Amino acid sequence: MATDLTPPPAGTAGTYEPPGGGLDLVARARQAMRDEGFEPDLSPEAERELAALPAAAPVTGLSDLRHLLWSSIDNPDSRDLDQVETAERLADGTIRVRVGVADVDSLVNAWTALDAHAVRSTTSVYTGVATFPMLPELLSTDRTSLNAGQDRRAIIVEMAVDADGNVSRGDVFAALLHNHAKLDYESVGPWLEGRAPVPEPVDAVPGLEAQVRLQDEAAERLAKRRRREGALELETIEARPVLAEDGRVIDLEVPRKNRAHALIENFMIAANTVIARFLSERGIPALQRIVRSPERWARIVALAQELGEWLPDRPSSRELSGFLTRRRAADPVRFPDLSLAVVKLLGPGEYALVRPGEHLGHFGLAAAAYTHSTAPNRRYPDLVTQRLIKAALAGEAPPYSESDLDLLARHCTEREDASRKVERLMRKVAAAALLTERIGETFEAVVTGASRKGTFARVLAPPVEGRIVVGEAGADVGDRVRVRLIATDPVQGHIDFARV
Repeated sequence: MATDLTPPPAGTAGTYEPPGGGLDLVARARQAMRDEGFEPDLSPEAERELAALPAAAPVTGLSDLRHLLWSSIDNPDSRDLDQVETAERLADGTIRVRVGVADVDSLVNAWTALDAHAVRSTTSVYTGVATFPMLPELLSTDRTSLNAGQDRRAIIVEMAVDADGNVSRGDVFAALLHNHAKLDYESVGPWLEGRAPVPEPVDAVPGLEAQVRLQDEAAERLAKRRRREGALELETIEARPVLAEDGRVIDLEVPRKNRAHALIENFMIAANTVIARFLSERGIPALQRIVRSPERWARIVALAQELGEWLPDRPSSRELSGFLTRRRAADPVRFPDLSLAVVKLLGPGEYALVRPGEHLGHFGLAAAAYTHSTAPNRRYPDLVTQRLIKAALAGEAPPYSESDLDLLARHCTEREDASRKVERLMRKVAAAALLTERIGETFEAVVTGASRKGTFARVLAPPVEGRIVVGEAGADVGDRVRVRLIATDPVQGHIDFARV
């Protein structure tokens, strides 16, 4: 494998200096990227390749599925559209679901300078104040994005979902499609839940209302099966900044999942499971996304006991799923903090080389085989998987050796960890910037951490977390407390409280 996977030299943490006019959040985010070894800008060679690319890849020899009623559902401000969906009810009552994934490889070939730029970062980084895309925006938001009103090449994942949520007759092939409507979670979710009228983009396309409702029915079938098998439904708080026109943080908002999020989540999990099996059945080594059986299960059991619940001695995603469902109903205010504790004890997901017939499993999803393949504009493992799929469809040898895939798995895992650090830091920076003018105010809060590293509390409104540096003695996780804001450091993202 010729590509150099060594990240650029990391900067010195804390080297950012605010300009005379105050904190520049975008500049701070760029510094955070460099501190974690990211290089946000294209190399001159990659710039030249980008300029020489055709406006579109050739579409000859593809199945033509433009007549199907494809649509996308994403965040309102998303422009890098990786997937679209459509569904139809079959005579036996099953629902055929098709997920179309952007054919990014048709313009971003392996072993090119553009590919080298993507593999160095392996992911788009979303800081809340600026997005640092894995691929240049000319590609990710235009030529390789499944934009509404455009004909695009795609990899199609086709599956039949029966009344019990079982997936059968999975198929994978290349095709030409047309996105008929760009929809968003914030309007589609409340409509599907019966709390809002039909969104205008849905109403504007004949037949689309019935189409999206059919997709929702298929997704609910998939969700019921996943719940039966023990998929974990967690809820953590990750507030994102609301910015004024001049770049100041004026509020923090916590995105809430709704029925539209669930629709897409269930389709993507099913599609990624189909892809994992597709590659394995064809004898092709692959990258899979895994969450191992938790080594700290005993601590999860202890947490349950503290709440008057029982969990078995051996890890069981089914039992843990039931416990979490009960706790969400019993104590919704503290459930995000319990979720966060469980997430930390489960351990992070990682990428791993998986040989044909071998599956390492994803504990959190209760899935035996699971890969990442549905977001090739923003995740490099998905682009790698796409190239493996296309080689299999063409009857060609895989473009990566097992040693290549093993190296990529470790590199992508490391870069994902680094991107989370950047995103977490910038959430803290935005929170500290918002509270700078509120020093001395008192807030209701919940203690979220108490250890030798310090005692931390989450304010209920606005949704920020800081350290209790005065009066922390005796405070324990889950306690409801009142805290007074005594100091902030927006550059470093520090918030200090005194317990009242």
